[in-house]
Amino acid sequence: MFLLLSQNGRARRGALKTVHGEAETPLFMNVATAGAIKGGVSSPDLLELKCQIELCNTYHLHLRPGDDVVRKMGGLHKFMGWNGPILTDSGGFQIFSLAKLRKIEEKGVNFQSHIDGRPIFMGPEESMRIQSNLGSTIAMAFDECIENPAEYEYTEKSIARTTRWLYRCKEELERLNALPDTLNKRQMLFGINQGSTYKDLRVRHMEEIGKLNLDGYAIGGLAVGEPAEEMYATIDTVEPFMPPDKPRYLMGVGTPVNIIEAVSRGIDMFDCVMPSRNARHGTLFTWDGIMILGNSKYKTDPLPIDESCGCAVCKTYSRAYLRHLLKAGEILAYRLLVMHNLYFYNELMRRIRAEIESCTFDDFKSRMIPVLGRRI
Repeated sequence: MFLLLSQNGRARRGALKTVHGEAETPLFMNVATAGAIKGGVSSPDLLELKCQIELCNTYHLHLRPGDDVVRKMGGLHKFMGWNGPILTDSGGFQIFSLAKLRKIEEKGVNFQSHIDGRPIFMGPEESMRIQSNLGSTIAMAFDECIENPAEYEYTEKSIARTTRWLYRCKEELERLNALPDTLNKRQMLFGINQGSTYKDLRVRHMEEIGKLNLDGYAIGGLAVGEPAEEMYATIDTVEPFMPPDKPRYLMGVGTPVNIIEAVSRGIDMFDCVMPSRNARHGTLFTWDGIMILGNSKYKTDPLPIDESCGCAVCKTYSRAYLRHLLKAGEILAYRLLVMHNLYFYNELMRRIRAEIESCTFDDFKSRMIPVLGRRI
């Protein structure tokens, strides 16, 4: 259940109540694709980093260790040692971006594993069964991730098929949730809006899937290389047609600036590998801008990454030491830098929530966007 608590312009402050606890929105989901945050960050660490929801991936966990293995181990929560909410991506994006060969049919998609080339089939029912085996809090509907840009005619046919797939996802998840041995009988389902950059198709698709009264709705097919202004324009197009009493999730986004801009347009939930991936390469987010830790000027710098940051890394280590670890290829570097970036993202969301509550979000946006997007 989603409760809308307050608004400041189009920016929304809410609470998402789930069987695995409550999450405050707007929020950023920390990406644990294969059941772990890359960089050696554990589930207990994530509590300290103020993570609210972890995001895991259906495709990767189906390939290894296998969703049947996860089910035998009691589901993702027990498997990972995480008691909070978990969202599982349907696997659609990975099928279309990673699979060696794929063939789309009405029933679903035949593809080859990117790991060993073995043939696999996944459709709406299979995706729901896998996610049910994983026992996640929120299951994402199985959809086709359309190339951006794509031809109009193909996009129109694709979203019609994705809508038919969504009906099948809903029916199958309702069946699974009613079974006596289902791990999570209150698993939620989010639908995904597609339509490339065609405004009329985006609106039509959102109107169609909005009628299904799902637990939440996502905007997919963005943050795939298009200009940021094009992404914002698509959000502006779709958002008025999204049910106001449901959480709104912008998939795969993004930078701190992207997040602030999207919050100002009514988005509640985000995910992205950027904070952890960038950290492992020494690119760090701070309240003064973006830091490239590998720069020589930090070789003897005794300051923390960010003097105004409250994370354990900034309280303990200098830029000089962290740069040394990074240059030496020490695993500890990846762990500490990822921890800092995740803390920063989760703290950013906390500040955004506070600014919305105090009706000062617009001022926060105007102050922070020029700062957070610049390189120090």
